[in-house]
Amino acid sequence: MARKAVVLFNLGGPDQLASVEPFLFNLFNDPAIIRLPAPLRFFVAKVISKRRGPIARDIYKNMGGRSPLLDQTNDQAVALEKSLSDLPDEYKIFVCMRYWHPRASEIVKTVKEFDPDEVILLPLYPQFSTTTTASSAEEWGKTAKKVGLEANTTSFCCYPAEDGFASAYADLISKKLEQINGAIPKLLFSAHGLPKKIVDSGDPYPWQVERSVDAILKKLDRDDLEYQICYQSRVGPVEWIGPDTEEEIKKAGAKGKSLLVIPVAFVSEHSETLVELDLEYAEVAKENGVPAYYRVPTVTTHPKFIEGLGNLVKNRHDGGMKSACGNKICPVSAKGCAQYLQVEG
Repeated sequence: MARKAVVLFNLGGPDQLASVEPFLFNLFNDPAIIRLPAPLRFFVAKVISKRRGPIARDIYKNMGGRSPLLDQTNDQAVALEKSLSDLPDEYKIFVCMRYWHPRASEIVKTVKEFDPDEVILLPLYPQFSTTTTASSAEEWGKTAKKVGLEANTTSFCCYPAEDGFASAYADLISKKLEQINGAIPKLLFSAHGLPKKIVDSGDPYPWQVERSVDAILKKLDRDDLEYQICYQSRVGPVEWIGPDTEEEIKKAGAKGKSLLVIPVAFVSEHSETLVELDLEYAEVAKENGVPAYYRVPTVTTHPKFIEGLGNLVKNRHDGGMKSACGNKICPVSAKGCAQYLQVEG
């Protein structure tokens, strides 16, 4: 019986209010996020985390003083391991966070102790970005090399249109629509934004978000739905990709349209969904005359999503960095695509 280690990558979040500022520092000190030379990036990360710390702490106070992301990722790990339990090989699931515990420095050692024949890196970011999946994979590769973890490694870069992921969101949207009386709301597919300069450099993230929305709409199979893709969580003075979620909410209010928001790039609940979408944007909707504002939950442990993750693992193409189908799916212009990049691991 072969031993397989499946590592779930996720962003991470502070586990207490005292962790907020160091979490933010880890985030902004990542060269994939702040693309400056190391000494200058360190200084900028210190300044940003110090300035944003009080604001972020207030956000996490609204969430009980901590992020629920680790708990939900652990739940996903348990569900995925159970879905793989009937296979002839032994699959053990590990959770690895990028900016807070448990980080790669901790999990690589645990995986090495497990002594797997193969390591499978599976990001909980359906859409690839150099700022998320590539960053996690690079940190893992460097740490594994340092620790001496030499098992054959297969990495998934993306699965934006994976059947289980799309089916799970289509099911959640359908159930929410069934609960709504009156006019059908406009669907806002809201994804976390990126600075425009990162996308202009070839990051395929918005292209992949569009593939996700296409796949979900195909599953819904309805011609009576108005929808819009938009991007949230814009910070700082630089130009970000759009359209902006908050601006789309205001436009809907001006037209008297109700809204149903779908967090299409998130598979777990955290500050961007529980606070930004549920509290801050709900208030924007109310202030701007949106008749009704609804939000679809993230897929989390939806059976279809877990089944989809299991199918990725079962049907993987061994070795290297692969998309869900094993092939490069991004357009030639996407020079930031994982299969153009030389990511260690």
